[in-house]
Amino acid sequence: MLAEKALDLLRELQRTLDGSLPPYNEDGIRQILEEMKALFEQNQKDVSATVAGENGLFSGVQLRHSALERNKRCLLAYLYNRLEQIKKMRWEFGSVLPPEVKFNMCEQEVQWFSKYNKMLANYMRSIGGEGGLDLTQDLKPPKTLYIEVRCLMDHGEFETQDGNILLLKKNSQHFMLRSECEHLIRQGILEHIVH
Repeated sequence: MLAEKALDLLRELQRTLDGSLPPYNEDGIRQILEEMKALFEQNQKDVSATVAGENGLFSGVQLRHSALERNKRCLLAYLYNRLEQIKKMRWEFGSVLPPEVKFNMCEQEVQWFSKYNKMLANYMRSIGGEGGLDLTQDLKPPKTLYIEVRCLMDHGEFETQDGNILLLKKNSQHFMLRSECEHLIRQGILEHIVH
């Protein structure tokens, strides 16, 4: 059936709306592009035949053209939604994505992520005075400046803004500035202890 593979690509993306990024379906995209090329070539033949005087081919040309448009819209929707998920992950995880997410990205998506990181970093440096303003720090407004955290894995030494050194060992608990530990919480190194 025409444009069925493109619809399957969107269904695959719909199944993973839980925030994870499915592997880039290069094979499916290649098959859709091959189908689009075949439809376009057939349309060119029919249009040439119609110009030469043959009748009755116009409805087939319209049908194939509609299938081409649908394939194009599905491909663009697939790529756009993947980029939106990657952008959302940048705000969740910071500038370094987990390896399992990066493994599911194609080379162009990795390059896009890198450029997005650079643009966001340049923008954050340009606002908020001399040191810039980290927009990714407080995704939710904080109720207190200090929070209690538990270390989930051995991380080693961590230097705070005031120069103190904390040893982040598994199951150790610390009372830290929210701004200093938010990235470590997002990376899964620390967890916020809520009483």
